[in-house]
Amino acid sequence: MSLRHALLGLLADRPMSGYQLTRAFDGSLAHVWSARHSQIYPELARLRDKGLIDLVDEGPRGRKTYAATPEGIEELRRWMLETDGDRGGRDPAYLRVFFLWLLEPADAAAYVRRLAEHHRTTLARYEAAAAEGSPTTARERAFRVALEAGIRHERALLDWAGWALHELEPSR
Repeated sequence: MSLRHALLGLLADRPMSGYQLTRAFDGSLAHVWSARHSQIYPELARLRDKGLIDLVDEGPRGRKTYAATPEGIEELRRWMLETDGDRGGRDPAYLRVFFLWLLEPADAAAYVRRLAEHHRTTLARYEAAAAEGSPTTARERAFRVALEAGIRHERALLDWAGWALHELEPSR
């Protein structure tokens, strides 16, 4: 996924300011793609230069609101249909797992327990969001499908953490 396409997807839903886009990343998209404030604004300028978004409103303190253009929505659809995406991910938390052998067994187990707690907390948040209601629109159904992927992913990682703790026992 690219920042460009994430922004187009958010702006295809409704016009937003840079601040609102940052909050959307911090909320719903943060679990699949992260972006900092300092990355979003330059990308908005590039999208506007390419005609993929329009400036639709300017407000106080320099606030600018953008919306996806028909060309921007077509680019998003093309990207979704014609590309497979980068399947390789970078996750420093799991890179560390490769090197757990360098830690004392108790420290390695503590690290895995911290990972498990993170996934337990994330799973609880996802499950609470899923319990909020039944989707009725195509947009809501797509969000629910993505949320279910997150729920299943977090459950699998919790299961893995239990297995890993067993494997890391010194008596093995």
